Amino acid sequence: MSTSKQLARHFREVHFGSNMTGVSLKDALEGVTWQLATQKAEGFNTIALLTFHINYYIHGVIPVFEGGTLDIRDKYSFDMPEITSEADWNKLLDQFWSDAEKLASLIEQLPEDGVNEPFVQEKYGNYFRNILGIIEHTHYHMGQIVIIKKMLTD
Repeated sequence: MSTSKQLARHFREVHFGSNMTGVSLKDALEGVTWQLATQKAEGFNTIALLTFHINYYIHGVIPVFEGGTLDIRDKYSFDMPEITSEADWNKLLDQFWSDAEKLASLIEQLPEDGVNEPFVQEKYGNYFRNILGIIEHTHYHMGQIVIIKKMLTD
């Protein structure tokens, strides 16, 4: 299996299941209502904000994989629109799942030699480093989501 296909598989698995950790975002977010997603646990971000934050980077790198530019900035990665209804929460989740599948497909299509190509600029490293970084970032925040959900529901 090519490197790009392996990376796409790992990216999909952290979102949709069957990864080596035995937990996925699909599992972690199952049954989370908009009220729970926006409920604040003291000293922690909300589940909704972490979900938005994870997807901010996924959504933001899709244009790069499509031949476009990198226009996202870290300082905006927590600028989530307010969620005040189940419809707002479902809109965020729909975008989240759609972007995850889209990026996985784009990663899969990356030519084998493309994983070693510079990602936008040399200072950002190569595609491999950035894809792996997104997967690690997703696992990190997924762990937070799992803990926050447990804190709020137990």
